[in-house]
Amino acid sequence: MRLRNLLARHWFAYAMVLPVVAVLALLVVLPLLQGLFFGFTDINDTNIANPVLDREASYEFVGLANYLNVLSGDPAYGSFWATLVRTVIWTGACVFFHYAIGLALAMLLNRQLRFRGLYRVLLILPWAVPVFISAFAWRYLFNAEYGLINWALEAVGLPAQVWLGQSDLALVSVIVVNVWLGVPFMMVALLGGLQSIPADLHEAAEIDGASPWQRFVHVTLPGLRSVSSSVVLLGVIWTFNMFPVIYLITENNPHTRILVTYAFERFFSGATRDYAIASTYGVLILSVLLVFATIYRRVMRRQGEVL
Repeated sequence: MRLRNLLARHWFAYAMVLPVVAVLALLVVLPLLQGLFFGFTDINDTNIANPVLDREASYEFVGLANYLNVLSGDPAYGSFWATLVRTVIWTGACVFFHYAIGLALAMLLNRQLRFRGLYRVLLILPWAVPVFISAFAWRYLFNAEYGLINWALEAVGLPAQVWLGQSDLALVSVIVVNVWLGVPFMMVALLGGLQSIPADLHEAAEIDGASPWQRFVHVTLPGLRSVSSSVVLLGVIWTFNMFPVIYLITENNPHTRILVTYAFERFFSGATRDYAIASTYGVLILSVLLVFATIYRRVMRRQGEVL
């Protein structure tokens, strides 16, 4: 009776929400459950059902074998722990520079400057340009023979570098590109946070004799804590799963391989497409992010922030 009354009173709201729930179930929940199931099988492109070839599915349930093989760190399964470390380095470096540079630019734009509106538009442009266009542009800039970056180095007497080759310079290069792409979002979010801090707090601190650094540490950063906690969490999740920047610039380079790009390699590359291992990596990526988000939320709650 209570449920009937609730539906009778709010039927319009439920009717509006139902299509969204249906789409999410179809595009998110169903593939997630299917990937979770595939992780417990040996499915690949030789034993999956194929109506074109008139072939029935012949994959088998293997239990936790895929997870044990991946977590063993076997190079045949992507050297999971080494790839995880590289993913953490990639994520940590990108998010750190996103936040640091974004905060510096936000504080600059929060001042009264001539042409401030023009500066905002120019700084937001990297965010507005499609990722694949930015990636191909940077790939040209990093070209070892014809790139403008090596041309500039040679112009000042420095040796040219093979930026996108089989070395750690490739990882540095994609970090630079991703920082360039991600700073505008962080800048806009932090600029909104800065403008929400009452000016009276800064004025009172200045009257009390606080230096600019002390005002930054004791007024600005605490005032940005709520915004910062949210954008850092989003930044970690987005960067951890950032596939297009790495793949479009360096493709299957082992020095830039992170968890999500290796999952893509196993799913779409090679003589045999290994859907089982790719699904296993997908579940592990989700698990790592869930653990991080849980720990992060607990730390924020202890500091008085609610996410």
